[in-house]
Amino acid sequence: MDIEQARFNMVEQQIRTCEVLDQSVLELLFNVKREDFVPAVYRSLAFVDMEIPLGEGQLMMPPKLEARILQEVAPKAHERVLEIGTGSGYLSALLASRAAKVASIEYFESLAVSAAAKLAAAGIGNVEITTGDAARSPAKFVDPQQQFDVVVFTGSLPVLPAAYLPRLAVGGRLFAIIGDAPAMKAMLYTKATEQSTNALELFETVVAPLLNAEQPSRFTF
Repeated sequence: MDIEQARFNMVEQQIRTCEVLDQSVLELLFNVKREDFVPAVYRSLAFVDMEIPLGEGQLMMPPKLEARILQEVAPKAHERVLEIGTGSGYLSALLASRAAKVASIEYFESLAVSAAAKLAAAGIGNVEITTGDAARSPAKFVDPQQQFDVVVFTGSLPVLPAAYLPRLAVGGRLFAIIGDAPAMKAMLYTKATEQSTNALELFETVVAPLLNAEQPSRFTF
């Protein structure tokens, strides 16, 4: 396989057509090698428009979704990012390449260890991975007073946990995929002031739910 041609095709045929037009994002996809974050057995599928198994029943997002998330949250060089669900570590690497620091929380220790090794091999040193369950709150894993400029959930949520919007700094952006299959919406929440947040519906998609995600009250007959 011609890896660079496959990478070029991924960017031009999948990612541009998914409304990812930020040139800095597109360039980063050439610089951060996705194939290095894919399990070795699936390396030949690194540039295919599909979810890739990671083990522990978890899946790596398709490339176009990773790129779209990066474009929408648009981390800046001085900003701090909180990522819920490290997975392969590839999205962590993309975020870290734009931000000052990424704090990533992964439920499965095996995935956390694998992602940390891949990030180190890629020379990315500004990602700190913690193992644990942060589906409903990050309180056990980060300073209670710490706010972040960007928060990203990599698994879907039936509802956005109330504990997370207070963790956004003013001007901060939170990306989450909200809802139940087959009707999920990618949402971007922007903190306008300490008391107000704007919500923007970006697009419809379906991804696997975050483990132990908060559930809404569901009406039953």
